[in-house]
Amino acid sequence: MSESNTRVVVAMSGGVDSSVAAALLVERGYDVLGMMMRLWSDEALGGPAHNRCCTPEQMSDARRIADQLGIPFYVLDSKDVFRNRVVQYFIDGHRDGFTPNPCLQCNRHIRFDWLLKNALALDADYLATGHYARIDQDRSGKYRLRGGVDIDKDQSYVLSVMGQSQLARTMFPVGEFSKQEVRALAKKFGLNVEGKKDSQDLCFLGGKDYRDFLRLHAPDLMQPGPIVRKNGELLGEHQGLSNYTIGQRRGLGLSYDVPLYVLEMNPADNLLVVGTGEELGRDDLLADSVNWVGGEAPARPFRARVKIRYKARAQPAMLEPRGEDQIYVRFDLPQRDITPGQAAVIYDGDVCLGGGVIRKFEEMERARGRSETELICN
Repeated sequence: MSESNTRVVVAMSGGVDSSVAAALLVERGYDVLGMMMRLWSDEALGGPAHNRCCTPEQMSDARRIADQLGIPFYVLDSKDVFRNRVVQYFIDGHRDGFTPNPCLQCNRHIRFDWLLKNALALDADYLATGHYARIDQDRSGKYRLRGGVDIDKDQSYVLSVMGQSQLARTMFPVGEFSKQEVRALAKKFGLNVEGKKDSQDLCFLGGKDYRDFLRLHAPDLMQPGPIVRKNGELLGEHQGLSNYTIGQRRGLGLSYDVPLYVLEMNPADNLLVVGTGEELGRDDLLADSVNWVGGEAPARPFRARVKIRYKARAQPAMLEPRGEDQIYVRFDLPQRDITPGQAAVIYDGDVCLGGGVIRKFEEMERARGRSETELICN
């Protein structure tokens, strides 16, 4: 199929990455359409009544760039599906004592399901986005998800939810470039977006603190409770478990002879457990809801590198698959910031093999015991 006969819908945001992605595809001769999602925002927070990803300014920029490139531009109303699948996931995760990552949920259910289906409904062959990642095929023809050339901008971590059917219909045109090169391309194409800053916060918060959002939508999460050491020593009172995260030091309101950090949160008893830096961290984790990019779990334990946060470096570990959707990870060295609700994403070199959601510490303890028992028996 030639480029001119290949239709690509570009997910446009008015930012530099998606704008350059669209321009590159037009330059290469594809039949390109632009599409922007109108997402849910929380007007009750008192800030702008628009999701950061689709403000009137962003919408205007995306439409202007589409006109400049000579491509059709569509706006897809995605408010309800985004509220139900992403925002509610964020609230429910905090209620269950996790620190959830809604960006992975958005990629799983919104961008590469809802948006992809709407793109295909327009007779598109592919959906393209401005993510810094790459797609290729191995010798058997299976699609591989690889990190972007720009290591500092690599977004394969949040794309680890993708599978073969999504990768077969997706393009990442800027994945072969550094951010600096992408800005230079924007200038070359005359798009007038090369100076736009990258966004950092969750899009539906409208620039507000996530704690304010939770106070409004889940006030039950802000119930005070005890702050304790692992041995049960009572140190003070917290202001709601959702105000804290694993490894946090500041804002605990404690006076102690050594620095203390958040070790874990116990929503069942509304306890915030703190301890010293020596107590912080562990060398293993259990993840479930695991997505294997290749379509199936490895048959036996294997070595790989695992990221536990978006900006963390992948660390060497031994991995033990537990069925198709669970994995036990034992790191070579203890990791300080293993956080239930975040993703554990698995890499072989720059190839992303998949990832899953980190479980609570008590579940990890049971997994650790099981793993050691199996090793003894074998």
